[in-house]
Amino acid sequence: MNVSREESSRSLDRSAMEAAKQLHGRLTKPAGSLGRLEDLGVQLAGISRACPPRVPRQPMVAIAAGDHGVLAEGVSPWPQEVTAQMIQNFLAGGAAINVLADEVGAQVVVVDCGVAATFPASPMLHTVKRARMTGNIHVEPAMPEAVAVALIEEGRQFALDQASRGIDLFLTGDMGIGNTTPSAALIATVCGVSAVQVTGRGTGVDDHTFAKKTAIVAQVVESYHGDRSNAPQLLARMGGFEHAFLAGLILGASEERVPVILDGVIAIAAALLAVLEAPTAVGYLIAGHRSVEPGASVGLAHLGLEPLLDLQLRLGEGTGAVLAVPMVRSSARILAEMATFDAAGVTEKG
Repeated sequence: MNVSREESSRSLDRSAMEAAKQLHGRLTKPAGSLGRLEDLGVQLAGISRACPPRVPRQPMVAIAAGDHGVLAEGVSPWPQEVTAQMIQNFLAGGAAINVLADEVGAQVVVVDCGVAATFPASPMLHTVKRARMTGNIHVEPAMPEAVAVALIEEGRQFALDQASRGIDLFLTGDMGIGNTTPSAALIATVCGVSAVQVTGRGTGVDDHTFAKKTAIVAQVVESYHGDRSNAPQLLARMGGFEHAFLAGLILGASEERVPVILDGVIAIAAALLAVLEAPTAVGYLIAGHRSVEPGASVGLAHLGLEPLLDLQLRLGEGTGAVLAVPMVRSSARILAEMATFDAAGVTEKG
């Protein structure tokens, strides 16, 4: 397969990664004793094209928000209005993500990708809305393909712009009542698995609702006869506006050589789409945590990613991504600041 020039430019720097591996072998510790922190440091070196890699100091949480027509099928016990109410909560600084982002010094931006409400202007709000909600994917397409393409580009441009302003680590967030249903459909379709394997209880549905939700995901997946490797086509049939934006954000971040920490099942569905568009973008992805949603584990396995944390989270908002920030920073600082055996005058193993 020929690799395009754009794909080649996204490739991780193998010489920097090899230098990071060799440096780990000279640091004052037994080889491999820092486990996956060492692997993460090597990945960051490849992203930065430098050893030691840069330490991310300006993280941003992008909470991509959208409403979903499939909510009319009763796939969630929460009403649609909660999407807008939670956005107001984010903008007021009162949500879990605000607290956790403040703890690690991350900026929070809410992106209205297609919410059935309007919001007053705020420095924390970025609007790319093309419609107030997606179509009901149980009975109709989610969006025109042109809208999917436009929102991917909006996400890409957002990442390019924020990287030019100094953002050096993106954290994916999401908000949208009903959004685990299209996420499950996307993951099942891209990964080639059944609806049962990827559909979870989302915000906590009862058995009857869960059975209905699973049946809807199955119907959407089975009725799709388009190209399973074409991200805009998949989005048009069964995606969410936030999936399109986050996929574009990942693509833009990889162009700018900025790592992305994935949150839960919505971000993972978006990541699968981004990697369809640019396979080497997977090198810029860090799985922040393992969501309890089954589709998250299926999607991560397909991407070849192992999550850093497993805290039984299912909130979304970017919370699992933010909690992983100290680990990402620590992996880079180890390479930048830890002494070598020679420098410290420590005798190496015989």
